[in-house]
Amino acid sequence: MIKGRYVMVLLVLISALAIESCGPVVLSSRLETAPPPWFYPNRVEMVRYVYFPEYSIYYDLSLRNYIYLNNNVWVRVNVLPPRYRAINLNRSRFVRVKTYRGDNISEYHRENNTTRRRSNTSSTMGRRN
Repeated sequence: MIKGRYVMVLLVLISALAIESCGPVVLSSRLETAPPPWFYPNRVEMVRYVYFPEYSIYYDLSLRNYIYLNNNVWVRVNVLPPRYRAINLNRSRFVRVKTYRGDNISEYHRENNTTRRRSNTSSTMGRRN
């Protein structure tokens, strides 16, 4: 009985480590929709938001929509409006928001990004982090 529990705990631990080593994990309630192609195709990430500092755009991986500031109001859309269509998100620098999973991104942005300079080179930025 004790040996069986030991083996079960060991299997769970090994499975967790194996999953973690495969790469990041996306927390989402909508698994049928894959992340956008600019965000780690064929991989998952344990974040809810991705931030593009050059454009002040967030992408919500959980709800699969973009969030941007329009006339001092945060707007959620499935497709970016025409003024952003020239942006190539595949080549754009982004920051994975690891510390926030709430629904009010304006609150997070106000506390964390209003003083951030666009040339910030934090370790959470880039394509491979």
